[in-house]
Amino acid sequence: MTDTRPAAAELPLEGDIFMRRLLRELSGLLEDVVGTESAEGYISGVGSIMGRWIGEQYRGAIDLECADARLLAEVLVDLKRRIGGEFHIIAVSEDRIVLGNARCPFGDMVQDRPSLCMMTSNVFGRIVADSLGYARVELQETIAAGHGRCRVVVHLEPRRESAPGEMEYFSTRSAADAREPEPAE
Repeated sequence: MTDTRPAAAELPLEGDIFMRRLLRELSGLLEDVVGTESAEGYISGVGSIMGRWIGEQYRGAIDLECADARLLAEVLVDLKRRIGGEFHIIAVSEDRIVLGNARCPFGDMVQDRPSLCMMTSNVFGRIVADSLGYARVELQETIAAGHGRCRVVVHLEPRRESAPGEMEYFSTRSAADAREPEPAE
């Protein structure tokens, strides 16, 4: 006899899957209704807010005021690990951080949703810019675009013009913010 109680049903339904599916459908609807470029703009706004919040969490836990490129690379890898990504450091120099990734925090839900990559760009850009004053993020390869992996370059020095596909970030922290981090929630 088959158990007909809902609680006994074997379903791939839990909080994490639900949230990733929700974000996939929201980004897909945005891409369909307003176009991918505009959807990227909306998601960039959310990513910037999330980046500032995540940066504040790290600033409350470790000293990022004198952070160098190596420490910031470690922070970016750590935050992605904490949310289910599999980022690793490829290279760090005075003018750039190069990261690779084998697993997206959005899992398979990121496939064909390039607008979701703006979350990574903005979170990385906001954290680095708020620590160093400037960042330019280049998404060279993404799982969402079918590459099977991600390759992200965070440039630490400005140049005259950003190349297509690159996003520039400037510090949003005031002198008062730099002296005293906001309390963690």
